[in-house]
Amino acid sequence: MLTMTDIKYIKDLFEKKGLSLREITRVTGHNFRTVRKYIDKEDWSQPLVNRTRESLINKYKADIDEWLESDVDAPRKQRHTAKRIFNKLKHKYNNEFNLSYRTVARYVSLKKKALYQDTDGYIPLEHPTGEAQVDFGRAAFFENGIRYEGYYVTMSFPYSNGGYIQLFKGANIECLLQGMKKIFEHMGKVPTCIWFDNDKTIVKKIFANGERKVTEAFARFRMHYGFESNFCNPSSGHEKGHVENKVGYSRRNMLVPIPKFKDIVEFNRQLLIQCDEDMQREHYKKNVFINILFEEDKKAMRDIPKAEYEIYRIEKLKSDKYGKLNFDNRKYSSGPQYAQRELMIKADAFSVAIMDEQYNTVQVHKRLYGEEKESMKWGPYLELMSRRPTALKYTGFFRELPQTLQDYLTVCDYEQKKGALRLLVKMLEQSELDIAIEAFRFCIERGIKDLDSIWAKYYTMVCTHIQVQDVLLNTKTPDVVPYTVDNSIYDNLLAGGVQYV
Repeated sequence: MLTMTDIKYIKDLFEKKGLSLREITRVTGHNFRTVRKYIDKEDWSQPLVNRTRESLINKYKADIDEWLESDVDAPRKQRHTAKRIFNKLKHKYNNEFNLSYRTVARYVSLKKKALYQDTDGYIPLEHPTGEAQVDFGRAAFFENGIRYEGYYVTMSFPYSNGGYIQLFKGANIECLLQGMKKIFEHMGKVPTCIWFDNDKTIVKKIFANGERKVTEAFARFRMHYGFESNFCNPSSGHEKGHVENKVGYSRRNMLVPIPKFKDIVEFNRQLLIQCDEDMQREHYKKNVFINILFEEDKKAMRDIPKAEYEIYRIEKLKSDKYGKLNFDNRKYSSGPQYAQRELMIKADAFSVAIMDEQYNTVQVHKRLYGEEKESMKWGPYLELMSRRPTALKYTGFFRELPQTLQDYLTVCDYEQKKGALRLLVKMLEQSELDIAIEAFRFCIERGIKDLDSIWAKYYTMVCTHIQVQDVLLNTKTPDVVPYTVDNSIYDNLLAGGVQYV
């Protein structure tokens, strides 16, 4: 199977050097059909398959990095050797240690080259039209009244001084790529080359010659959209100083005061429009409006691919005895029927989908960030509890309910409690739990305890915007002759003496 580096080499031979498929076959030694397959391929989204095993060295990298980084200020002859590290790992992990000396030595060599490579003076960089720089900024915001210490992806264009931002609750690879994708789609174009720093979401290793080993997710995204990537030297953020300045400018001008909104996706759409409007000002040095220069930037860019690119991360996890899965140190519920089973997590920047072994979606959650630690979808659990209502008061769900609702369920008899739980299940099919609880609370505080009345109250809460459609008559409906009421015959009747046959 070809690596992403091999595939990019094939694409470059075809697109940049103009070689034919047969010439590429001869140069690379790959099968003609393989070469044609990757030249014709448009969709580089990650296939929905099980993730490959991580390298065995990953388990020990933290220890090796710590020992080597502590050597930076030590005399050269008193630093750890690969042999010394190998022996220390064997001693620390005993029978669990399963690496060869060669594997350890290879990683130690790469790490030392990254730590001790020489640094030179600054090089002034000139950016032609069509290039961009990308970085994260930090900014707080409120969504539905909840405060998040969030991040925003900033893409700036040094030639024109234009730029766009997209706001997120995290700074993971899914957020980064989602932000870039939305900016590409808004522009209808893709920069020819994009500069990044060496964030771990993108760069896995830095080699001595300056080459980077990037993550699989970034490699696929770059291949799909066809841009080149450049990376700053370590500890050399000045090399992408334009985006550093744009990060601060965007925060001051678009995220002050602290934004408050209901839906982050809609807010991000408005941010793109706001960024367009911000370009209608004069360039700080060129005495030309930024939006005019930005059109020159766009002319030099690539067309956006026709194939849609789906951004997500796949992980296989085993649920606990309650059917919950631990993903990114946060818990997501699947359902009691999935307890202690291997399930798949498909996560994007905003959501987490849980799938079974056949990749059927069994539950979807909003992705948790910040202080949020657990997301529970109570429907499947309430369905189970409605069949065993006596166990309700011993569940975590019962303890999370408002006191009014706890008191109501406590005094219910067996059948009433079963009916109330089934009603909650029915409500959760149409709305979030907090709306269902509010319907119960409203009725209970007014002495209304029958379930039909509680359902009626809930229905008015979730169905306030129902519009009654006009009844459309078909063409075969006969015309109705207007009927005029004549009351005079009643006047004659009341006068008496008049007979009607």
